[in-house]
Amino acid sequence: RLKDWRRVATRYDRCAHTFMSAICIAATIAYWS
Repeated sequence: RLKDWRRVATRYDRCAHTFMSAICIAATIAYWS
């Protein structure tokens, strides 16, 4: 799964705000799953 999230991170690397949002969403999903 980390590889998948790394793809997302790389894809949104240009936009720090979107990147952080993706991190928060990923963390929430990981926490509840």
